[in-house]
Amino acid sequence: MKLVDHCNTFLTDVVNLNATRITQLDDSIEALKGVIRASDWLPTIKSFTPQGSWAHKTIIKPVENGAFDADLLVFVKPVNGWGARDYLSTLRAVFANHATYEDMVRRFSHCVTIEYAGERKIDLAPCVVDRGGITRLEVCNYGTNEFEASEPIRYTEWLIERNGWTGGNGLRKVTRLMKYLRDIKATFTCASVLLTTLLGARISILDELNTVDFTDLPTALKTIVGRLDDWLQANEQRPTVRNPVLASEILSDLWDDDQYANFRDKINTYRTWIDDAFAEPDRDESIGKWRRVFGDDFAQSVALEKATQVSVNALVEHTELAKSAYAADLVTLFSRFGLRALPEGFDHLPHKQRPPWRTAPRPLFQVNIVASFHDSWPGTALNTVSSGDGPLPKHKWLRFQARTSVGLPIPGDFEIRWRVTNTDEAARKANCLRGGFEKCNDGSSRWETLEYRGVHTIEAFILRKRDKLLVAWSRPFYVVIG
Repeated sequence: MKLVDHCNTFLTDVVNLNATRITQLDDSIEALKGVIRASDWLPTIKSFTPQGSWAHKTIIKPVENGAFDADLLVFVKPVNGWGARDYLSTLRAVFANHATYEDMVRRFSHCVTIEYAGERKIDLAPCVVDRGGITRLEVCNYGTNEFEASEPIRYTEWLIERNGWTGGNGLRKVTRLMKYLRDIKATFTCASVLLTTLLGARISILDELNTVDFTDLPTALKTIVGRLDDWLQANEQRPTVRNPVLASEILSDLWDDDQYANFRDKINTYRTWIDDAFAEPDRDESIGKWRRVFGDDFAQSVALEKATQVSVNALVEHTELAKSAYAADLVTLFSRFGLRALPEGFDHLPHKQRPPWRTAPRPLFQVNIVASFHDSWPGTALNTVSSGDGPLPKHKWLRFQARTSVGLPIPGDFEIRWRVTNTDEAARKANCLRGGFEKCNDGSSRWETLEYRGVHTIEAFILRKRDKLLVAWSRPFYVVIG
């Protein structure tokens, strides 16, 4: 499913830089402009212009409440006799000698940066206009003391044009989502200017008349990432990617060969996941698959509500069963009627993480889970437990082991991951609904304590060690806790 509303809400509430921070940025920028204008800095200022994600309107909220960056170009007339370093060192001195900014200023290779206590960073980059009487724009490289050609305004215009061709700011929104994906997953390396260029280059003037591929945010995402993946798969070796308005600037040099190969592989994976989530007809399963793409903040409230309301939903769906058993919640209903009592979609609750590994077309072998009941960990087994037994008493332990169809342990060239999923009110109140993948915590077995009243599940997933291919998986094992 496209889940347009959830995608839009996710972009607005999680990805986009919030209005308060934008206001703070605008106020800070005006203050910095005022300091430069009021200083005795020698270059004559022609203008100030936003650069980078701020200018492109693709700036996003930093992950984990980190600092966000904004770039401001300071266009100046050339100063006779000055090298590239002079523009940067003297601009730094303006702020180093200012009472407000003396402890906030740092100089980097191409800019002077003002850091606001982990909240935001503003990069001020001098851009020299028409040095030597030649019509051109140049930024300053402190390390080499050289001037470097730049076309920031034309680049922004190039992006704006392509964004317009997608309609509804499709390119701009997809770029924000992909930057968030890069930052939150941290599975690939791609500088923002390179990522933005790669995405923008997937749009052509033919898309101005395209009424299908950019109708909403998830469709635009599927379209652009699909086109990017097609292009990457056609380029096994690192291709040359140039700045579209400045051919001398080779943006692909920001990668090494290994980084490109990894980027190519990860985009292929995310394209597969996006297509899977988009095509999934079941709403809860689709939410779960979109969460595999973007993480647990996607449709979070819906996922938590589904997990918390399993008893309510079961009693509503099975009213007659509930009346006949005087059932108060899913535990009592399940204890009487077993699997019949589970509410629709119980085995596909959206807060469960979907497997992130490449999956074999069909399981290589059957996997069963066997469990033993213990007073403590470690401790002697008191008895065996089958799926759905109980209700089991709290504060005891279960030891889970994966076995083949003939009862043998999983061979050593495979590893086991366990998906442990809690449900219902007690686990929600304890902030322990879980749903992620866990490693074994005792050789090839997994110990779990019995804590929260409810019907919970554990599943075994078998990975082949040499290539991390998911080759087999068990059915859910139901743990009923009273």
